[in-house]
Amino acid sequence: MKNTKITLFTLALLGLGFVAKSQDPHFSQYYANPLYLNPAFAGVSKCPRFNLNYRNQYPVQNVYQTYTASYDQYVRSINGGIGVVVLRDEAGDGALTATEVSGIYSYHLKVSRKFTLLGGLQATFRQRALDSKNLKFPDQIDPYFGFVRETVENGAGKSFTNSHFDISAGLIGYTEKFYFGFSAHHLTQPNEAFFNTSELPMKLSAQAGFTIPLGKKRLHNELQNYMIPNVVYQNQGSFDQLTISTSFNRGAMSGGLGVRTTSENTDAIVILLGYAPNSFDWKIGYSYDVTISQVANDLGGAHEISLSYQLPCRPIRKKTAAIKCPKF
Repeated sequence: MKNTKITLFTLALLGLGFVAKSQDPHFSQYYANPLYLNPAFAGVSKCPRFNLNYRNQYPVQNVYQTYTASYDQYVRSINGGIGVVVLRDEAGDGALTATEVSGIYSYHLKVSRKFTLLGGLQATFRQRALDSKNLKFPDQIDPYFGFVRETVENGAGKSFTNSHFDISAGLIGYTEKFYFGFSAHHLTQPNEAFFNTSELPMKLSAQAGFTIPLGKKRLHNELQNYMIPNVVYQNQGSFDQLTISTSFNRGAMSGGLGVRTTSENTDAIVILLGYAPNSFDWKIGYSYDVTISQVANDLGGAHEISLSYQLPCRPIRKKTAAIKCPKF
């Protein structure tokens, strides 16, 4: 009976793809996936950088799984950063999928000696697909033997796709001690429905944080110990989400604790751990969402893993400091 409830719950979620407006996948380690959060982040680390991210939300029945891979770097000749992001989102054990490929350009403007402004533009090709062969329908249920009957639902056993282009933009301002940002995704609000019309709502996001030094700065080295309180607010259609967290960095180790809420309830407590040795250019992060909303008893929380690798920078005569964000 428990598996039946989960299957029907998954089916209800997938049904939103037919009749309602959907929301984008979200990541708890948003600063470990910076280009997905705000396209203006492209090139902000100055050196060429690769990021890989994986999120498994409600892992009991693989309800949602999301993968992203990105690359970005600063290009001095165009005074800005370029980036590429690839996303794959799977819902309902792969019945409903979305694949995205995005190209990004971010213009870097040094307003003053201490303040830098970044403006990013993102172009995306997205394809959504529905494989109804993986769906379970109510008329398939036998009261004694479960899902054993043939369905007569219209469209059952068929596959559907929807492809479209999309535009997003973002802005970031920062100094050595604080940063703020704003991004607007899906400015074109494309039609993503398989039948009739259903526009993808615009997603608005605001980000901010500041650095609190812990201890003294080491000679000829960056400050290794610091704390960064930060906040991210997102709104898409009728859905909103506020995440307040604090990141701690001590040498190679990082940690964080956050809380994610919506206008209706408190959704989850987020626990983050990271490792980024100074002698290497890679870092790895893990987070777990302790779901405290009503679905916690049925589906559990969410696991997320991030991996980043930064290539060596080409030497330049004049260097602009990189933004100091949480590592994960």
